[in-house]
Amino acid sequence: LLLITFVLFIVKICESRSIETTDSSSVVNERPNFEQYQQQRAEFIEKEEKRFLGADLSLSDDEKIVNEHLMKLKQADLDRGFNDSYNFIPARNFLEMLEQTESSQLFQFIRRLPKGGIMHAHLTALGSNELILNATYLKHLWQKGDFDEETGPKFKFARDLSTEKGWKPVAEIRNKMTVEVYDLKLNDLLSLNVPDPVNAYKSIDSIWKRFENIFTMKKPLVSYEPVWRQYYLATLQQLYDDKVNYLEFRSGFPKIHTLKNNLLPATKIIQAMIDDTEAFKKTHPDFLGVKMIYTTHRFGDNASLAWHMENVASLHKKFPNFVVGFDLVGQEDPGKSLLVYAQKLLEFPKSINFFFHAGETNWFGMKTDFNLVDAVLLGTKRVGHGFALIKHPSLLEEFKRRRICVELNPISNQVLKLVEDYRNHPGAVLFSDNYPVVVSSDDPAMWRATPLSHDFYIAFLGIASAHHDLRLIKQLALNSIEYSAMNPEEKDVAREKWLAIWNNAMKEL
Repeated sequence: LLLITFVLFIVKICESRSIETTDSSSVVNERPNFEQYQQQRAEFIEKEEKRFLGADLSLSDDEKIVNEHLMKLKQADLDRGFNDSYNFIPARNFLEMLEQTESSQLFQFIRRLPKGGIMHAHLTALGSNELILNATYLKHLWQKGDFDEETGPKFKFARDLSTEKGWKPVAEIRNKMTVEVYDLKLNDLLSLNVPDPVNAYKSIDSIWKRFENIFTMKKPLVSYEPVWRQYYLATLQQLYDDKVNYLEFRSGFPKIHTLKNNLLPATKIIQAMIDDTEAFKKTHPDFLGVKMIYTTHRFGDNASLAWHMENVASLHKKFPNFVVGFDLVGQEDPGKSLLVYAQKLLEFPKSINFFFHAGETNWFGMKTDFNLVDAVLLGTKRVGHGFALIKHPSLLEEFKRRRICVELNPISNQVLKLVEDYRNHPGAVLFSDNYPVVVSSDDPAMWRATPLSHDFYIAFLGIASAHHDLRLIKQLALNSIEYSAMNPEEKDVAREKWLAIWNNAMKEL
């Protein structure tokens, strides 16, 4: 009897669950009338947009006026692109659409908006090429090689290289070629800009080779002490002019030399940058400051890493509020993975935070995108690029749970051939679901961009939803403070100062 009762009980439960399942599926699949359909559609879209990055912000009366104008300009660019998809700026290569970008009224308006800070930029590719060009007019600059060579000419500041084979004074070469021709050729060599970038750079490897060659060519120009000081201060001014109020730059062990080719102590260089930053803040009271993330290439062995660990630890100990973190740089696919270095990296002092490049790749399931796993396990505070992140759902959850910020660099990702059309950029997923994210510029001088405005324009028009508005821009700026390497007290002060800057801009605009 007990057995029969138990069987009947189980049958009844199964029937009940079957009915529930049937009822549930019938409700889901039931077709609404048109009025219900419209209501459900509006509710669905509203529910989605409540998950947007920036959706939690409320706009003031001043912000609403600015937002109305901003969205009119955005809609105009969207409409032009929707009606003529070939000429939609974010659908084409940035290198061939630079002029059209700068003629956009939306871009010009975004230039006037405060943007917070830059969280991901390599210092020697942040200041404009004009700063490098100006440096070639200084005395004692020598050149070896021709502009037509694949790697370009070599440069060196020295009192006299006339007895060394192949070296000639730049002033002499410039006069012989004429100023106009020389400067044009040099300017072309300092960037990746070409008339037909799609065919000029056939692969990621080919453009990375050219990219690295530019860094190599520039290094002896910016590493001369008088140039370095001028370059650093002029770069801060260019940031400020672009409505950027804070910077965390990436740079290797500073090797700055004198005219006699004597290397200056790294501590002297760091102290000079701190002094120059403080002097800049005195003349620009609303500039919030600068911090450095120490870098080395991801191609060295563990002995090399140990040397850099010792140096960054020493610099961090002496300048704890300036040298704040560590990263590995260079093309990720051919470079060594974080796993190779993991055992050594775990020995780093706890006070030195990690800000790893990771997932700057199109591959899936390879050593490169698994750098994202290692970055998380190593305790990274932010991730540079994170292009492959959306292919890893568990990692996405971890990034949200741990509040690991993704440093998006839209133009860099396209120029270096990870994506052709910005509408397909994975950052759209991060924008759509309120992930911790900032927009940065990586190496803007390499493609003749402003420090940050071009990337904000591309992100706002090409990656974000057509419905993303001023709140997205404000949230991105606020995120650059929230996820910065500033300590809590510094963040509170910076946030208060920046909100005052923002509110003043809203009144003026």
